[in-house]
Formats: sequence, structure tokens, C-alpha cells
Amino acid sequence: MSRATWAAPSTRRPTSRSSSGVTGHAETVRVTFDPQQIGYEAVAKRFFEIHDPTEVDRQGPDIGPQYRTAVFVTGPEQRAIVDSLIARLKANGYAVATTVEDAGKFWPAEEYHQNYYVRTRKTPYCHMPVPRFDQRASS
Repeated sequence: MSRATWAAPSTRRPTSRSSSGVTGHAETVRVTFDPQQIGYEAVAKRFFEIHDPTEVDRQGPDIGPQYRTAVFVTGPEQRAIVDSLIARLKANGYAVATTVEDAGKFWPAEEYHQNYYVRTRKTPYCHMPVPRFDQRASS
């Protein structure tokens, strides 16, 4: 299960309007999963395959530090897994910009962010799977 959220470095509740790059918040998707069904490494690997981890402070047409590529981890085991995946991507020639940050408070994003593509029937513009772990970066 996933939910659009804001990862908050502060206790102030962010909104799309207030998080225009000056508050330190990041637009995120908080993923809840059953580790009996799928491991954290598979979830994290998919994250790197469905967005561009090389873009700095943007994803597709969305620009600003609130759109940075980041993984918010809940402990040293998750951090080690993400660090290992980033190392694999770098070995494949990707200039990974993804930061690994401690998970803090996640604030639910406004309702219009939830299930966005389902509700609007738009085509995702920056979430197409790319097998980055199986191919070298193009120059």
C-alpha cells in the first residue's frame, strides 16, 4: 500500500503551497509492505527502477528541492540495503543523486495527490520502469 506524503524535517505540517522548496520537506510516497510477502531490498530496488535517481532537485517537469530523489530509512539495515543498491547503480555508470535520509514524520499529502493517476486517468510521466540494475547508463 502506498500513500502520497510529505517527509518532514520539522513539526510544521507542510502543504504543496508551503513546501515550495524552502521548508526542507520532500514530496514522497510512503510505502507499507508485508516483509513476509516481499523484502525491503525488492521494494527499494523498484524505487530506483521507476524514477530517475540521477536528476537533482527534480522529477520530470516537477522542479525544486521538494522533488529531490531521496530514500527515507527507518534503521541501519535499510540504510545498508539502499547504500548497496546505490553502489550497484554507480558501478553501472549512473551518477546517482539520491540521498539516504533518516525517516522522520510523514505528513499525508493533500487529497488531490492521493491515487493521482487513477483519479485523473493521466499517463505517468516519470514513473516508467527502467532496468537500471541490468544495464549500463547510456552516455
